[in-house]
Amino acid sequence: MRDLRRRSLLAGALAVPLTAALPAVSASAHDTPAPDAKALRAAIAGLPDANATAALVRVGGTGGGWRGSSGVQDLESGRPADPDARFRAGSTTKVVTAAAVLRLADEGRIDLNTPVQHYLPGLLGRQFRPVTVRQLLNHTSGIPAGEGLGTTFEEVYAHRFDTLAPQRVAASAGAKKPEFCQGRQQHYLNINYTFLGLLIERVTGRSYASEATRLVLAPAGMRDTYFPGTDPRILGPHNRGYQVVKRADGTTEFVDVTEWNQADRFAAGDMISTVADLERLLTGLFRGRIVPRPRLREVFSVPAGITGATYSAGGLQRFESDGKVYWVKSGGRYGYNAAIAATCDLSRTVVYSVNSTDAKSEDANPVIVRIITAALK
Repeated sequence: MRDLRRRSLLAGALAVPLTAALPAVSASAHDTPAPDAKALRAAIAGLPDANATAALVRVGGTGGGWRGSSGVQDLESGRPADPDARFRAGSTTKVVTAAAVLRLADEGRIDLNTPVQHYLPGLLGRQFRPVTVRQLLNHTSGIPAGEGLGTTFEEVYAHRFDTLAPQRVAASAGAKKPEFCQGRQQHYLNINYTFLGLLIERVTGRSYASEATRLVLAPAGMRDTYFPGTDPRILGPHNRGYQVVKRADGTTEFVDVTEWNQADRFAAGDMISTVADLERLLTGLFRGRIVPRPRLREVFSVPAGITGATYSAGGLQRFESDGKVYWVKSGGRYGYNAAIAATCDLSRTVVYSVNSTDAKSEDANPVIVRIITAALK
């Protein structure tokens, strides 16, 4: 699910309002029906189309499971989409980063209430009051966005093989003024998790990728997930990603965006995974196999007293549908949308990867709308 704004669910796809003060309810095992296989098959039928070239879906829980795929591996050959394909998982990476931080907190190597200035001295300017690690986790830090490689598709596409180091991104953000007083508002931004990735490296003396693998991927059994760093390729089987672009004459073309150096996304969004591995992340995390109890409560802890706050210290967002509370995270990189969602008791889990032809659009993708509508029945 992309960054859930107040009007959207799962990758900006479903126009359902979110509310901060939701009742503490979750689905119970006995009232969770089996996934609606007919509706799910219909949701991903007819691909490729103008909105997506492929879709991979896994729905699970106490009522049973369903797996499906549709579309093509690439537009040139038209070969059927690989259901085990790797893809750019985007901001679902944040759930891995948050879990790694909480593991390190459980080991006594990080204190969630200690200012990040203690761990990363000099990275935030004097204009910042103390920003705690927990405020980075739940996006209440007030740190503004850092430097990027452009604001339009054309700009960033021209720089797709360039490397923008996360240290540079963090330093550029730390040189600005705070967006707001720390802990007073919640604003979802990648920069919070860029700082967390650097924090992990500082306290462990090892790379973010190696520590995230040790602390999260390995215990979850995510053997097909990795962090590409400056490598623009997706290693192993994958379905290619495309971005629709308007030509000067008013016609459109699909630009292949599969190869892309995403090093600046770092701990906020530079992960390659599979739908099976993201399902393993959900089940392993929610069952306490990754973040030990009672640290697990942080995963579902939304800051109190902040109007509109829905993001937790676990990198997830709280969403309610038909009286059931789901914890969700979406991600979007050009060519790829991905999402995870589950109830606390895992009575329903949803994972998808959709090769959207306009993955960064704020408009609802009809394919994703259909998947979510069918999956949450």
